[in-house]
Amino acid sequence: MESLTPRQTDILGLARQGGRVDVESLASRFDVSPQTIRKDLNELCDMQVLDRVHGGAVFRSGVVNYGYDARRKVAADDKHRIGERAASLIPDNSSVLLNIGTTTEQVALALRRHQGLLVITNNINVVHILRDNPATEVIIAGGVVRPADGGIVGDAAVHFINQFKTDFAIIGASAIDEDGSLLDYDYREVQVAQAILANSRHPILVSDAMKFERTAPMRIGHISQVRSFVTDRPPPQRFMEICGHNGVNVEVAAELNAAGASNGEHVDG
Repeated sequence: MESLTPRQTDILGLARQGGRVDVESLASRFDVSPQTIRKDLNELCDMQVLDRVHGGAVFRSGVVNYGYDARRKVAADDKHRIGERAASLIPDNSSVLLNIGTTTEQVALALRRHQGLLVITNNINVVHILRDNPATEVIIAGGVVRPADGGIVGDAAVHFINQFKTDFAIIGASAIDEDGSLLDYDYREVQVAQAILANSRHPILVSDAMKFERTAPMRIGHISQVRSFVTDRPPPQRFMEICGHNGVNVEVAAELNAAGASNGEHVDG
């Protein structure tokens, strides 16, 4: 599946900032025809990240997340770099809890190069990524499967995860508030994420910087509950101060090197 074009990524960013974009101003800004912009907007609306209105489009936000396949496309390169950097924090011969999310799936892809891992997950997509790797043992939670994204949620999944105490955990969030709140949309997914946070010695939050521009109604927890935060750009200053106060390591994933790995940099709060 293809990622957003650079112009579509910029259009989406403008829609996030202003709430609305219009065809004529975008055509002038990018020096393309109105027909080209309409095509971009239609594709973004098909992905359920924008809603068409007369003369333009508005950013879709609020109480419903947009589609899983669409989320895979948004900031795809950034998520890949985040996945590589987060995986580099996990040594061989470790136990890892992996949650639902398009960025956590990128971590799983990078973990294929590791040896001796025990991976516990409620994400069917992670199972498909790691199941044929002989160096990794994969355990999947039981529970209700969400058709939209292959996530396993509900009380059974929470009970299952509560049986473990892992070295590391990888979780994502649909939105992050500058006060440090980690947010999501589905209370069943939130319950599983909370169990994952509580049952790992080193929880790692993975999220691209766009999540600071979004909102969601359910609270997973607070950044102070994680040990490391891996992202693609330095977070807002207020958030960085909270991380510094709570001893949270902030890692900004750098561009990939020739070997396909992201060395990244540590950012002080």
